Amino acid sequence: MMRPIPALPAPIALLAMLIVLVFGQPALAVCQLVAEGNGFSPRRVQTALAPGDVRIRYIGHSTFELETPQGVRIATDYNDSVRPLQTPTVATMNRAHSTHYSLLPDPDIEHLLPGWSDDGSPVDYDLTVKDVRIRNIQTNIRGWDGETRRLGNSIFIFEVADLCIAHLGHLHHRLTQEDLLRLGQIDIVFAAIDNTSTLRIDSLMEVLASISPSLVIPMHFHFHGALEAFMARATAEGFEIQMAGQEELIARRDQLPVAKTVRVMMPSGG
Repeated sequence: MMRPIPALPAPIALLAMLIVLVFGQPALAVCQLVAEGNGFSPRRVQTALAPGDVRIRYIGHSTFELETPQGVRIATDYNDSVRPLQTPTVATMNRAHSTHYSLLPDPDIEHLLPGWSDDGSPVDYDLTVKDVRIRNIQTNIRGWDGETRRLGNSIFIFEVADLCIAHLGHLHHRLTQEDLLRLGQIDIVFAAIDNTSTLRIDSLMEVLASISPSLVIPMHFHFHGALEAFMARATAEGFEIQMAGQEELIARRDQLPVAKTVRVMMPSGG
């Protein structure tokens, strides 16, 4: 017969309750806080994340995998061509073309978030999954015929571990003041730098200046010469350039760069 577990003494039980209340809550970011810190030094791969850490992997094209301290996995621009190896908890999608959305999403995804609606009506997400808040701002896109498709793209914002991370998606125009107010202070931006099918580089640099993140991580640089052209322009605009020496990045607020920085990550493929 199993012995009953003895009750904790009152002072110890009270201390345990306080620890749960103080440390057991999700560490959501507040995007109006300005990033601070005195350096940026990604660390080696680790099996578990500290409460203030976010793991970032660049899978390819416009797909990143984010992992939160409480084990939530997020795949951005989830599609049928390039996917993370593990099924994400949350998958965001955009409709620009087939490398940004899936027709056959993994049925085990708990939260599938298309950044558009088929009838063109607004899509407004504000979802909290464990320790991450996910919201979106819709923008327009151009069709292959050059015509505007209203609300066809979403910028997705991830507030986690005291960081605010924005994936600009397939952005086709500059942001309005209302967009910027809704966006808030962003620490890390994933930006398409192809200079062809999304924003031209002059407009992109204006968008990045208006958002003013600490860290820009390029994506969507499959066109020949796009990455080199962006790095040259970013350098001219005063960005520091970091070439990633590993496939993933552990980001945290106290390690954000002081100077505005572009960190180039190569696609890992999964």
